[in-house]
Amino acid sequence: MTSHANQPDDSRPRILIVDDDPIVAESIAEMLRADGASVATCATGEEAIEAIEEADRKAGAGRDRPFGLVITDVAMPGMGGLELLKQIRKRFPAMVVLVVTGYATIENAVEAVKQGAAEYLTKPLVDDELRIAVEKASRQQALVAENMTLRRQLDGRYGLDAIVGADHRMLRVYDLVEAVAPTKTTVLMTGESGAGKSLIARAIHQRSDRAAKPFVELACGSIPETILESELFGHVKGAFTGAHADKPGKFLAAHGGTIFLDEINSASPAMQLKLLRVLQEKRFEPVGGNDTVEADVRVILATNQSLERLVQEGRFRQDLYYRVNVVKIELPPLRDRPSDIPLLVQHFLEQCSESLGRQITGVTDEAMQALRRYAWPGNVRELGNAIERAAVLGRSATLTLDDLPHHIIENRPETMPFGQASGASTDDADAPWTPTPLAEALQEPEKRIILKALRANEWNRSKTADDLGINRTTLYKKMKAYGLDRMAG
Repeated sequence: MTSHANQPDDSRPRILIVDDDPIVAESIAEMLRADGASVATCATGEEAIEAIEEADRKAGAGRDRPFGLVITDVAMPGMGGLELLKQIRKRFPAMVVLVVTGYATIENAVEAVKQGAAEYLTKPLVDDELRIAVEKASRQQALVAENMTLRRQLDGRYGLDAIVGADHRMLRVYDLVEAVAPTKTTVLMTGESGAGKSLIARAIHQRSDRAAKPFVELACGSIPETILESELFGHVKGAFTGAHADKPGKFLAAHGGTIFLDEINSASPAMQLKLLRVLQEKRFEPVGGNDTVEADVRVILATNQSLERLVQEGRFRQDLYYRVNVVKIELPPLRDRPSDIPLLVQHFLEQCSESLGRQITGVTDEAMQALRRYAWPGNVRELGNAIERAAVLGRSATLTLDDLPHHIIENRPETMPFGQASGASTDDADAPWTPTPLAEALQEPEKRIILKALRANEWNRSKTADDLGINRTTLYKKMKAYGLDRMAG
């Protein structure tokens, strides 16, 4: 292989010319070098693969740039141009290939396009036509490289590697994500607010064949009922006051991809019926419209309340529950997997180091003890926020106890625990009151008391029942109702 450069423009992709006729190869190379391109030549498909691999190795070591564009002849000894094109598309997806031939046929042209050639040119090459083709291919290669970079960033931020934890329940979550991601199956996630349901939903999307399509997320509980239907299904002009134009909804925006509906437990009976139809038929009508719209969408749902209990209370449709409860992923709260806290802290510190542009190596033992003692009512989200705050305010490479928020140091929840009625803490008589059935308001305190007693007695149920002054059958029922039975052992 020979290589020359005439003040090449590093903003353009490196070009590899593959032709068994050295005169043709060098004439193309000279013209492109005169235009400021960095060009190399070789005579066979086998040499081309070796040259690409060598360039990639040097690029990995920071000594050169990889090839971004290949111009190849079709008829060559050994590996022909079409086979080379096939190998490049398979092994080097960021590269763009132009195919050149002196014996143009419709069959070869069709085959080249099928294999992913950016352009199919015939000899003798016209300089201006080649320049135009190279410019188009260069722009295409830049887009391909940018898309691959964005894809890697998305994989790093939202892929399974971004979900941290070694607890056996988290390992089960990883297995379920791997198993369900390649399918079209509807997924239901349960867990407290901040436990990472959105991250799991994105990981499922990223590991599916829909990864290149949209991922659309909507928190149903944050949108008034009167607006939720329009947000999901869109509306037509004049459907209601303020509907000045047609608006596509989230389902249509997610066509071909994935829609994640959080807090599905808050949907009204009427909305539940509409969702049931969409899940069954993949069809809906925009608000105020008569035309039926079809959308190919993979649906992932999440709830922070027990749907089984809501079904029993008549607040959630039983048929919808069975329709969404195909594969259930249960995310454990952070307080039930304290062994994962050091892993998560290190994960968040690495993110903060990158975003802040300074090295943060860890936390002191005293700070880590405080982080492990705290109950984390806001779960992983609250931990991430606490570490980010400490990293921003901390002055040294190692975060200390003084860098942490006071409520964590004092081991008292700053925010409302999961499952508690909104607005008030059960032990704060001066807090604003939100009307809530007493039985529902008492569930979370009761769950915490039972869990504390179980842990104190090393999950000995008989001893726990005696300490709580209840019989074992009652304890078993309450453990099952609160999901504590799955934590045992």
